[in-house]
Amino acid sequence: MLSFFRVNAAYQLFVLLVILFLVRLPVLMGTTPLLIPEMQWTLLGEQLSKGHGLYDGIWDSTAPMAAAVYAGLHWIFGRSEVMYHFVAYAIAAFQMIYFNLIMSRQSVFSDRNYVPGFIYLVLMNLSFDYTTLSPALLATTFLLLALGTLLKQLDREGIRDELLEVGFYIGIATLFYPPCMVFILWVVLALLLYSGASFRQHIMNILGFLFPLVIVNLYFYLDGRYDAFTRNFLSIIFQIRQYDLNDFQTLITVLVLPVLLAGLGFLQILKHGRYTNFQSRVQQVMALYLGACLLSVGLMAYLAPMQFVIFTPGLAFFSVYFFETYTRRRWIPEMMFVIFVGGVGILFYLTLLPAFSNTILKLENLTVQPVRLPSEIKNKRILVLGDGMGEYLENYPATAYLNWNLARFDLENLNNYNNVINILRNFEKDPPEYLIDRRNLAPTLFKRIPALARQYEQIDKGIYRKIHA
Repeated sequence: MLSFFRVNAAYQLFVLLVILFLVRLPVLMGTTPLLIPEMQWTLLGEQLSKGHGLYDGIWDSTAPMAAAVYAGLHWIFGRSEVMYHFVAYAIAAFQMIYFNLIMSRQSVFSDRNYVPGFIYLVLMNLSFDYTTLSPALLATTFLLLALGTLLKQLDREGIRDELLEVGFYIGIATLFYPPCMVFILWVVLALLLYSGASFRQHIMNILGFLFPLVIVNLYFYLDGRYDAFTRNFLSIIFQIRQYDLNDFQTLITVLVLPVLLAGLGFLQILKHGRYTNFQSRVQQVMALYLGACLLSVGLMAYLAPMQFVIFTPGLAFFSVYFFETYTRRRWIPEMMFVIFVGGVGILFYLTLLPAFSNTILKLENLTVQPVRLPSEIKNKRILVLGDGMGEYLENYPATAYLNWNLARFDLENLNNYNNVINILRNFEKDPPEYLIDRRNLAPTLFKRIPALARQYEQIDKGIYRKIHA
């Protein structure tokens, strides 16, 4: 198998695309569990495509560029989980091809072949949630574009003004996935340590990074939504996270094999030691890349395998060295390659099984659980008072309170007069046809806002219907 991808022939590109398609065929057929983040992205795109304003008309913490993608997809395809997976496939295919291209174009490895692309393909399918159209996946595309431009700079005798482009790509990646902001440190350190960039060129890099961020901030300020932008997006980025031990069990299960292989590849680099100055610089730059990835973990809203897709370029880079530099007993890297591909493949398909993903990977907390509702509540506009998403499978969200982690600041603090006013205004703008109360908040809500109490009647435990005059 390894020997096949050592051949530098154009048809290998087609083979990689076909393999990626076949691997993801069960996903593209819509047989994978629906995750809560996926449901939230779909609902966000749905509401945005209806004209609701991001962060004020819809309370959500998704980054603005990612939200724009979800809105565009819903405007074109509607509520289609399969199309989200097809777009994710296209993006993964582009990343795989581009990664192999920049590795070959810059002669990063001793041989020009398609082994880097195939390893990247394998690492993009560690778990079924890697196949989602996550903000992390979208942002990784721009991290790769930044890497490609940075390597071109390091391969030249004189640094050119394309450093503005590198910073710009990092800024765009941040607007898709905020933890990517730490990668500007990666670029700054790489240029300081391994290039002859001037002070002006360093400033251009920083300005390139800040430019898209300033434009987005200016847009929300001029649109009168800056307070909502600050409350529902900016302030959420730096909140202190409290992770569960089950999250780390999941990550260890999924990442242990690629991390082990990348570690072995790094040891092979130290052992081999015969590289050009450019190749040595690239190795150190990629080590800094993985360091930035580790820093980004502290900014992740939650820990799940799909958040770690940004590690893929670094892990793939070092993994290639194990197979490239192992010279004794050539059958050993061939055997290890088969074990690696087979192990990841088995893990990927096992994650498609609910019994495995729920018991071993502990992903049940991220999976949308269907909820039984009265038969009349179908294709209705509802508001769920709580963190459930299953109620929205056959219904539509109403009011701005889409993200419960943000909505709770209003709905669980009803002694605050400003919160009561906000709730009343949100109900008046977009009144739900049904209230699904999972937190027993409705009695207090109706007590604080009698006008709402007169508009809703209880039809079941925790379920209220709007009275039509």
